[in-house]
Amino acid sequence: MLRSTTSRSAAVVRQGTAALRVLLLLTVLLGVAYPGAVWAVGQVGLRDQAEGSLVRVDGRVVGSSLLGQRWTGAQWFHSRPSASDHAGDTSGGSNLPASSPDLQADVAQRRAALGGAATPDLLTASGSGLDPHITPEAADGQVARVATARGLPSTQVAALVRQQTQHPTLGFLGQPRVNVLQLNLALARVAARG
Repeated sequence: MLRSTTSRSAAVVRQGTAALRVLLLLTVLLGVAYPGAVWAVGQVGLRDQAEGSLVRVDGRVVGSSLLGQRWTGAQWFHSRPSASDHAGDTSGGSNLPASSPDLQADVAQRRAALGGAATPDLLTASGSGLDPHITPEAADGQVARVATARGLPSTQVAALVRQQTQHPTLGFLGQPRVNVLQLNLALARVAARG
């Protein structure tokens, strides 16, 4: 009987030791080595993305190409509406159904304010409220207003929209889109030269 108890105790100690070794190994691999490797790849090969795809003008951060911003004034292209007012810490949609009187009133108000530039993506907010892109059609619908406010020829502003239009990745992933921050920065450069 004593021999059986001793062998059981030895087996428990062996299993406990093996479990502790596995725990330590997995902690080192998954808690130190893997996060360290991901961090290193981000810092070496994908530094811009790892740091938030920040956009700088004259060394000063003016935004991120991944986050929509609120643009006001007739001289700027406007982003999609945002239920979170483009605040990154409160990202999210309104979750209002199409039948909601509040949503219908918001859309009607936006349609009246936009006039001819009333494309679906300028009337409704994105799911995150932080979408940095609009469709080329939404940008084209704003060309006349922006050109008039800037005193630039419409053809020149329309050419900027075409230059800033991003095509589907690999030719088939996603839709054509225009990053509003990048478009407005290009517009500011043209206006500064003009």
